[in-house]
Amino acid sequence: MTDSQVLSVRNLDTRFQTQAGEVRAVDDVSFDLQKGEILGLVGESGSGKSVTGFSIMGLIDEPGKIHGGQIQFKGEDLINAGDKRYKRLRGREIAMIFQDPMMTLNPLLRIDTQMIEAILAHEAVSRESARQRARDALGMVGISSPDERLRAYPHQFSGGMRQRVVIAISMLHAPDIIIADEPTTALDVTIQAQILYEMQKLRQKHSVSIIWITHDLSVISALADRICVMYAGTLVEQGPIDDVLDRPTHPYTKGLIQSVPNRNSTGQRLAQIPGVMPTMINPDPGCRFMERCVYAKQKCADEPALVQATDDRQIRCHYPLVN
Repeated sequence: MTDSQVLSVRNLDTRFQTQAGEVRAVDDVSFDLQKGEILGLVGESGSGKSVTGFSIMGLIDEPGKIHGGQIQFKGEDLINAGDKRYKRLRGREIAMIFQDPMMTLNPLLRIDTQMIEAILAHEAVSRESARQRARDALGMVGISSPDERLRAYPHQFSGGMRQRVVIAISMLHAPDIIIADEPTTALDVTIQAQILYEMQKLRQKHSVSIIWITHDLSVISALADRICVMYAGTLVEQGPIDDVLDRPTHPYTKGLIQSVPNRNSTGQRLAQIPGVMPTMINPDPGCRFMERCVYAKQKCADEPALVQATDDRQIRCHYPLVN
């Protein structure tokens, strides 16, 4: 790892044992995350994005298991870190924002109780000091009247406000990395824009690195520095956000971009990628996008490797698009 890297994922392999067979949810995924960088992890539902995030957080439970690869956090390999080490890391150095804020917030406890306990779990400080930090964190994400809000219960907040509280909790210890798993999907566009603005401010002020997991290219285009495109558990393309969105080289990436509604002219049918994603239970050999790809040829029956197309672009395709 270089000095500027906070995370390096190499050949990550996460599987789930089911009655139907072994699900290869994440298969040979590799990427790096730099200090202060926002990395977009995009793809259809079921592509392995969230499982990648859970793997980094050490939140894969039975029947799931990480079968191989490396997850290096500031030079430390976390694959075999163990529960005790992960408990010290989670929240303090690596935090996660879930799609549903109620996965983080306890509906029976006041906001101040939850935020204070999150601080005291990692640091030996007074409750008054912890309360002040909680108050400051709410203000940092744009919540007005923080003293009053601290005394409220989660059900007294709107969905957007609850998500801001979760973001504030994730920032209590100024972590090195925040993994955000589709945190704005269920919010209206106004609240979504406000949260994206707050995340940009947090990145600029604290140099926090962010992995933003989403299926929404319009969101990630306004937020990320780099993008990783996942399909059927594999990484098919990655590179600088503007380069990938302006000049996609993988047919799947091109299909995702063309499927964005605002790219269609009035009166035209919405563009879509034909077919469905293949099952991840003992997948067939070859390119996993082959059955849906209009450019597929006989060679696609052999699985393509993720190759370095340019200094800052990688692609997994036998017939990359020419821009």
